[in-house]
Amino acid sequence: MRIAVFGTGSVGGYFGGRLAQAGEQVTFIARGDHLRAIQSNGLKVDSILGDFVIQPAQATDRPDQVGTVDAVLVCVKAWHVAEAAQAMRPMVAEGTCVVSLGNGVEAPEQLAAVLGNEHVLGGLCQISSLVAGPGHIRHVGLEPYVAFGELDRRTSQRAVRLLGAFQKAGVKSAIPDDIQVAMWDKFLFIAAISGVGAVTRQPVGVHRSLPETRTILVAALQEIFEVARKRGVGLPEDTVEKRLAFIDGLAPGVMASMQRDILEGRPSELEAQNGAVVRMGQALGVPTPTHAFIYASLLPQEKRARGELPT
Repeated sequence: MRIAVFGTGSVGGYFGGRLAQAGEQVTFIARGDHLRAIQSNGLKVDSILGDFVIQPAQATDRPDQVGTVDAVLVCVKAWHVAEAAQAMRPMVAEGTCVVSLGNGVEAPEQLAAVLGNEHVLGGLCQISSLVAGPGHIRHVGLEPYVAFGELDRRTSQRAVRLLGAFQKAGVKSAIPDDIQVAMWDKFLFIAAISGVGAVTRQPVGVHRSLPETRTILVAALQEIFEVARKRGVGLPEDTVEKRLAFIDGLAPGVMASMQRDILEGRPSELEAQNGAVVRMGQALGVPTPTHAFIYASLLPQEKRARGELPT
C-alpha cells in the first residue's frame, strides 16, 4: 500500500516505521531537524519489541509533492488536525482513507469537514513512546495496538486492506464492530489518566494508589462514561470498571503524553481531552465537575505554554 504518515512523532514514527519495515510504501511527513535527520540517516526506532532503522526513508515536508496515496495516518497533536487536513488534500484521491490515531474523539469530524465524510475512518492507537531526538523514536511501554473502521459501522475493503498491512507488519490491530465505542473507550482512559496525572504531577502508580487521588480518577472515568452514553455511544455498563482494572495493571512509572507535555512546559492536548469533556458535558446537560476542576487548574499553565500569558 501507498501510505502517508502525517506527523512523524512518537506515534507516527513507530507505526509508520513498522509498516515501512514490512515493505509498505510509506512516506513520512515531518519538519525541521526531525525531517532532516530522517532524510540523512533514516528513521531510527528503539523498541522493547526490537530496534530497527528505516534507511533510506521517504520523508518530506511537502505533502503536495507526495502524490495520491491509499491511506493517510494522521498522527499530529489534536490542535493541528484541522490544519493537517487542509495540507493533505493533494494526497487524497477517490479511494483514499484517512485515519486519525490521536487521543481525542473530535478528529473524524474535523477531517470530514475538509476532506468529506467518504474519506474518513475512525481510529485509535495504544502505545507508550516518545521522540528521543531528531529522527529517533523510542517505544518504552504497552503493547502497540491500532484499531480503525468505517464510522457507519459497515465493513469496507479499504479498512480490511489496511488491517492486512498492519498485521503483516506484526502490529496488533483490529476493525471493531463499532469504532465509535472503541474510540470513546480509549478516550475515557486517556483523558482521565492524563488529567489526573497532570494535576497531581505524579505517574500512574502514585495517583492510582492513594485513596484521595484514586477517587478523583474514578470520578473522571465515570463522567466521560456519562457524556458518551448521553451522546448515544453504546459503551458497555462495565466500561469504567474494566478501564480501572487496566489502569491498575499499568507499569507504575507510566505517564500519558499530555501529562509529559504539561510537566515539561509544552503546549498540550488539554483542550481536546479534559476541555472537550467539559464542553460536551455542558452541551448535553451532563455535569462534569471533576474535568472542570482539572481543566481550570491546568489552563493557566497551558496558556503560558502557548504564549497567551506572560512567563
